[in-house]
Amino acid sequence: MNTKVMTMNEIRRAGIQLLTQNLGAVGMVRFLQQSDLGWGDYTKDREQWLGNPSLSEIASDIKALRKNWPQP
Repeated sequence: MNTKVMTMNEIRRAGIQLLTQNLGAVGMVRFLQQSDLGWGDYTKDREQWLGNPSLSEIASDIKALRKNWPQP
């Protein structure tokens, strides 16, 4: 297998195939989950999504959710 001729997609496909052969489907998925670093800056993105709420705002939101939560 000459990786210089293979596209990145082909390399990924071959890697997944080898992982599946050696680890099984579940093992392959678990390996990919632990080794996939993702992208972006989660801390910066989180601040953009959530802002910087105070503790009292968070407590207030929790109380509102509990008030509207269906009772068993």
